[in-house]
Amino acid sequence: MEKLSGGERKRLYLCTILIQNPNFLILDEPTNDLDIITLNVLESFLLDFPGCLLVVSHDRYFMDKIVDHLFIFKGGGVIEDFPGNYSDYRAYEDSTVLEQRARKGNGIQNKTAKSSWRSDDKSKKLSFEEQKEYNKLEKSIHSLEKQKEELQNQFADTSLSGEEIDDLSIKLKDILEQLEDKTERWFELSMLLEG
Repeated sequence: MEKLSGGERKRLYLCTILIQNPNFLILDEPTNDLDIITLNVLESFLLDFPGCLLVVSHDRYFMDKIVDHLFIFKGGGVIEDFPGNYSDYRAYEDSTVLEQRARKGNGIQNKTAKSSWRSDDKSKKLSFEEQKEYNKLEKSIHSLEKQKEELQNQFADTSLSGEEIDDLSIKLKDILEQLEDKTERWFELSMLLEG
């Protein structure tokens, strides 16, 4: 009997759990090691899942499709409860940051005009190099997510040979690994920013 790869073992284990028709699922990074077909099946299943689902994931697209409520671990024992998906949360965070900056700007501009580059929260909490890295990571993550989406769309081509599917799967796995590493580092720097 052949040994199963990590992805095959994960798919088999997932199938055995789902066949038992559970009413509560806890999934830790469920999209890792899954091929695109299995990922689509899992997403479809979870969208129709009638029970409670707890997901820990760095995959933004997966979270946007599946979740409708977030627990954001801010660090220092602080957990924020947010009703919505990841994109909703990012939009909320961006609007909150803009609001705070607008408040800071009203009435304090004259005092900070000379030293505004020093009073910026980001420069206090991140070094210059970390700030550059943070900005590069955001662009890189966005680019990788586009590449991931393009590759996933290529799987819809029914004329692909087995070898072409394997090549696309290897490329997709590489992009997913890069995306996970960069997202993890982005979260680390975000936590430093939030203090």
